[in-house]
Amino acid sequence: MTWLTRAAATSVHRARRPARTGPDGTLVPLAEQDRGRWDTRAIAEGVALTTRALATAPIGPYQLQAAINAVHSDAPTAAATDWRQILALYDQLLALTPSPVVALHRAVAVAEVEGPEAALALVDGLDLDGYHLFHAIRADLLRRLGRDAEAALAYEAAIARTENAAERAFLERRRQAERVTVRADE
Repeated sequence: MTWLTRAAATSVHRARRPARTGPDGTLVPLAEQDRGRWDTRAIAEGVALTTRALATAPIGPYQLQAAINAVHSDAPTAAATDWRQILALYDQLLALTPSPVVALHRAVAVAEVEGPEAALALVDGLDLDGYHLFHAIRADLLRRLGRDAEAALAYEAAIARTENAAERAFLERRRQAERVTVRADE
């Protein structure tokens, strides 16, 4: 990783830090973060450094990851995120670094571009049973498809596999919401 790529990633990461957790320390997912709490100057710096890194260095996985973060951070709202560009960047990253974890993260972009059913088909083809984010992403896709009972079970699998207290609390809240939905539908 070049110093330029590291500086770009650090700048964007630092810019979003204030919005990553709520006042009580709860995890706030990217799509739900108050972007008004982001440091716009640090984001602009990170985007500029990412652009320079992509133009001057051989394109590698770190440059692509920095570019993905820059696209997320450059959107003024979650709804304005350029998911097609993110998917194209994940396609390149998967070609350079073929791994089930990259494929999983790519599936999140597929869900936004092609829908949750297309993404779930990709996720279900991955061998990542021990990875909590596999189950968390699967749970979210199932929830979006209205398959609430299956989503609740996937949340339980994610909870059982995470060691991070903030992530566990977030997943427990999501699982509880699914249980309420399932009970209301019964």
